[in-house]
Amino acid sequence: MDVMKIAAIGVAGVLLGVFVRSYKSEYSLFISMAVCTCIFLYLISKLELVLGYINSVQSLIVVDERYIGTILKMIGITYIADFSSSLCKDAGYQAIAGQIETFAKMSILLISMPVLMSFIQTIEEFL
Repeated sequence: MDVMKIAAIGVAGVLLGVFVRSYKSEYSLFISMAVCTCIFLYLISKLELVLGYINSVQSLIVVDERYIGTILKMIGITYIADFSSSLCKDAGYQAIAGQIETFAKMSILLISMPVLMSFIQTIEEFL
């Protein structure tokens, strides 16, 4: 089961980090980043399954491909920003983490503008 593997990697990373922290505290940060990166890369490998499900839903429902692409970009921005922000917070750089989160929010707003404009035009046509 995938969750058990990820949980084991996470717990092993934490235990290794706690053990190393007593000798060289700066190395525990690198262990934390390495474990987070491994888990994130494993998550990305599972993205292919999600894309397959999205394609099957798209074949059942007539939806413009731009909208699906926009949603996928938003999801990607959210996960990447959350991952990098968490790493920065763990390293003690809360200000940089906050800037990453702000930039991600603005990026999502920018990407969603064409969809919002299309929605407003559709409503306008009905009225």
